[in-house]
Amino acid sequence: MSRNQTNMRIEISLADQELRLLNAQGEVAASYAVSTALNGPGEQKNSGCTPRGQHLVRAKIGAGAPAGTVFVGRRATGEIWTPELARQYPQRDWILTRILWLCGQQPGFNRLGQVDSMQRYIYIHGTPDDQPMGVPCSHGCVRMRNADVIALFDQVEAGTEVDIIETGFTESVRA
Repeated sequence: MSRNQTNMRIEISLADQELRLLNAQGEVAASYAVSTALNGPGEQKNSGCTPRGQHLVRAKIGAGAPAGTVFVGRRATGEIWTPELARQYPQRDWILTRILWLCGQQPGFNRLGQVDSMQRYIYIHGTPDDQPMGVPCSHGCVRMRNADVIALFDQVEAGTEVDIIETGFTESVRA
């Protein structure tokens, strides 16, 4: 894993369903609506929850792929998402366009054992544009609009810090 040369940092608020990209000065460089877990926050394996705490972008997958590229097991299938494809495979959890694979940094909380974010395959990834943003709907990952995940992907590197907080951003500023 390379070190984060851009000094960018990602913060995700589960309460606000928002991802913020912060520059080296801690200023908001970009902000995106996201969708985190329908089951809420949690670190346990097979919980379908979004893990909290400190993470790193362990790997970036999908550079240069067309928007809507379908990934299964972190590999492009050769498919591009369409409403027709979605009707053909209604049970798929669509992972599209880009993947930022997260690795927990807090042993016993989001790293190692039954709480390991990386072994749980927790990603920031694209999702079909007909899916709602700003409300929890995922199976644990952080879903983004395809155009948004491309923009984010292009601004961060492997090694970028990601902090997933349960509170809203205004609450965390006061804390």
